Amino acid sequence: MIDINLIRSNPELVKENIKKKFQDKKLPLVDEVIELDAKKRALQSEGDALRASRNSLSKQIGALMKEKKIDEANAIKAQVSQNNARIEEIAKQQEEIEAQLKKDMMSIPNIIADDVPIGKDDSENVELQRFGEPVTPDFDVPYHLDILENLDGIDIDSARRVAGQGFYYLTGDIARLHSAVLTYARDFMIDKGFTYVIPPFMIHGNVVSGVMSFEEMEGMMYKIEGEDLYLIGTSEHSMIGRFMGQIIDESKLPLTLTSYSPCFRKEKGAHGLEERGIYRIHQFEKQEMIVICKPEQSAEWYEKLWQYTVELFRSMEIPVRQLGCCSGDLADLKYKSCDVEAWSPRQQKYFEVGSCSNLTDAQARRLSIKYKDKDGQNKLAHTLNNTVVAPPRMLIAFVENHLQADGSVTIPDVLLPYMGGTKVIYPKK
Repeated sequence: MIDINLIRSNPELVKENIKKKFQDKKLPLVDEVIELDAKKRALQSEGDALRASRNSLSKQIGALMKEKKIDEANAIKAQVSQNNARIEEIAKQQEEIEAQLKKDMMSIPNIIADDVPIGKDDSENVELQRFGEPVTPDFDVPYHLDILENLDGIDIDSARRVAGQGFYYLTGDIARLHSAVLTYARDFMIDKGFTYVIPPFMIHGNVVSGVMSFEEMEGMMYKIEGEDLYLIGTSEHSMIGRFMGQIIDESKLPLTLTSYSPCFRKEKGAHGLEERGIYRIHQFEKQEMIVICKPEQSAEWYEKLWQYTVELFRSMEIPVRQLGCCSGDLADLKYKSCDVEAWSPRQQKYFEVGSCSNLTDAQARRLSIKYKDKDGQNKLAHTLNNTVVAPPRMLIAFVENHLQADGSVTIPDVLLPYMGGTKVIYPKK
């Protein structure tokens, strides 16, 4: 959510930003917000004047009653009653206007960074850098499910019977590899100075609306029937929600946190072959990184965060690239975002394994996350998040890039302590 003062002072900038995101249907919201804001302030002024008048008249009533001027006192009482009725009417109108104003404000996208590439959707994202040389083996790389099944590491059919499409069982060495990567990623971030956190896996609706747009919420979140609780789609949701309504001491910033959680997502829509298997699923686990900082620190932290993901994947000998997300691919709360994509020898292209975002003060404004500066002023913080690693997609990249001609998968040195020294996972078939 952007600052109402920006809409008041520079509505054309806000409209131009909406156009850059190819959301022209939202353009009328800017004028509607200006109109609602003017009505709200006018009602506030009228209400203040009526309350001041009521206080003054109440004093007159007391004085007239002492002088036994009953008729005059009753006349003023009638006027006070009229004022009270109007004050109640104003309060009701204000409540309705504030609800609509908040809805409109939460639908207007955050201002994007000047260097965000302009494009309609993810097909117009821009490659920025590559890290590591993509390798194409001299043998055919099977579909990732075939690799995992050959290693006796996955059971999709049983999961489908138990829970439906979009779930899986991991077994044996592959299940251990999954846990090993998560544990390694946890330790990797702790070594970077981040504090490890395990957050709640369910959150209230007001937290959901504070951390994401309505469109994202509808497409992602599972609601618990009969309760004001949602399953988290990523630990960022509950991690940011932890600080809602708080004023953080400036000396504690930046807060650098790394969190583990299961994640639950609807993943609506049909997907192609390569996005089946364990690429798009309803339940997975992830290690995340979160930063809450002062505004002047967020640009520097944005660069640090995505580079940590690159460093992690390169330490596991997986080639990756940084992809700048274009304007039309940015969620409404995001100021700037990039994806880290891993090389797929099978597909001969890169695919997303992590996403890094700077949301400036958009989440902090919705959730009232502030810090007190050295002058005692309360200011909105900036929030950032980034995927350290999400094993389902990481597993695809991992087995494809470490696959040998005989169907075995090698384990890089950094994971050996977490794999009990196992250097190779051999086919069971």
